[in-house]
Amino acid sequence: MGVLTRVSGPLVEVAGLPDLAMFELVGLGSARVPGEVVEIQGDRATVQAYEYTGGLCPGDPAVGYGEPLSAALGPHLLGGVFDGLLRPLTAADVWLTSARTPPDAQEWRFTPLVAAGDEVTAEAPLGVVDTAGALSYLLLAPSAGRIGEIRPAGSVGSREPVARIDGCDVTLTYRWPVRRPMPYRERLEEVVPLVTGQRVVDLLLPVSRGGTVAVPGGFGTGKTVLLQQIAKWCDADVVVYVGCGERGNEMAEVIADLAELADPRTGGRLADRTVVIANTSNMPMMAREASIYTGVTVAEHFRAMGYDAVVIADSTSRWAEARREFASRSGAMPAEEGYPADLASALAAFYERAGRVTTLAGRTGSVTVIGAVSPPGGDMTEPVTAHTQRFVRCLWSLDRDLAYARHYPAVSWSASFARDAGAIADWYARNGRPGWGERRAKVASLLAEADRLAMLAELVGAAALPARERVALLAGRLLREGVLQQSALSLIDAFCDAERTIALTDTVLDVIGRCEDSVARGTSAERIEECDFSPILRAKEDAADLETVRARAEVVPGAA
Repeated sequence: MGVLTRVSGPLVEVAGLPDLAMFELVGLGSARVPGEVVEIQGDRATVQAYEYTGGLCPGDPAVGYGEPLSAALGPHLLGGVFDGLLRPLTAADVWLTSARTPPDAQEWRFTPLVAAGDEVTAEAPLGVVDTAGALSYLLLAPSAGRIGEIRPAGSVGSREPVARIDGCDVTLTYRWPVRRPMPYRERLEEVVPLVTGQRVVDLLLPVSRGGTVAVPGGFGTGKTVLLQQIAKWCDADVVVYVGCGERGNEMAEVIADLAELADPRTGGRLADRTVVIANTSNMPMMAREASIYTGVTVAEHFRAMGYDAVVIADSTSRWAEARREFASRSGAMPAEEGYPADLASALAAFYERAGRVTTLAGRTGSVTVIGAVSPPGGDMTEPVTAHTQRFVRCLWSLDRDLAYARHYPAVSWSASFARDAGAIADWYARNGRPGWGERRAKVASLLAEADRLAMLAELVGAAALPARERVALLAGRLLREGVLQQSALSLIDAFCDAERTIALTDTVLDVIGRCEDSVARGTSAERIEECDFSPILRAKEDAADLETVRARAEVVPGAA
């Protein structure tokens, strides 16, 4: 038993525990406030506390647990709401107050898939839990060996042994260190797209399964709404939503929406295949630092079962601010803008845990990481944004001018990038959509030309431009308003699948091509601009089937 020698907010110094190790879990005070060792000097250790430290004082007891900070992984995860240490919030007596222990009393319906005497490999399925959310929850073997005992089908508790492998008991719930990546056999290089249901992303800035995305944007640019849309509509098997330092009303809205939305894949609730980690701005600061590692650990847990998981972290800036505050309390040498010197390496370690892999048992699964960045004042050169761009494969930069013009999602096609776009185009070509890459290039070219001419039109006026360039301006408007703009509140257009995205894009490109042909034949730009293009612009809202979308191209008064 050690003693506390100093308490400064979340920073606590402990003496009298000479056997402590780095990142070991420590209980502080009589309430055993959880903390993690982050520095050791002689017989003194610096601990970052993950709960409110009010009431702690020098002389209070401290105890080391001899294990790293770990998360309880089991069938209780899907559909649950947890804090940054993966303790359930839904089982607590007070809203958004952490319960001390996971719900061990809950029972699950277990069906074995192996028999006593069978030889199994690591992560081989031992059985399935049918009552754990919308997916088949697989109980995996922790190591290779021979099955000594296996429980018959029936109800079983989270902590009750269900199998015995080489003399070791296997339970439904186990603990895993959140800072240690889970093992896998190999990382796959094949790029497979992740469909998000948002046209500007799926068409221009696609992300692959196992990819990494940064979403930087200033206040009011729609980061949270965009991430919520992806959480609701992307075609991943499991969604892990990490609210890291965001407002509590936003988290409450996410939880309420997920509980009400129907899952188009299973017919049940969307929340039944979602894990929410809520660490709002009024919760303990250092729990934010642990929350993103906890979220990735949960995603890796389902990846081992062969599922595609998406981690949405909103936002990594709040995580970095927590690290900055603790570093300043510990006296660490500050780097740029006061952030700790290891900020870049910590960001790299976080995003490196994404990937599409072959598991130890030969299944294919993936973890895709999407992290929001909230640069102060919209400054895209600040350290968190600048470092993050180095480590991600895709950048969805949110533009304030688009947001103020009510163009949502306010993703800037000129300031963003997708490094896997070429590989995704090859995948589409191999899977029956050979024109995807050309379509994307055509749209990007038209938007870039329209942006260039828009700046020129502000100087000389659109009427002074040649007819061909005025049609290019019109093409940019049709693509922005008819394809890229998408309302999260629309019952029809909140989600757009790949087929409908292609149909809308081809319709608009067809109309643009007709206008360009008409100008080439001598039709005046004024006559083309006077055409009623509203049927094309309304197609995304009132056309629920593909044939109606394609028919919109025929009802536009042709300039020809």
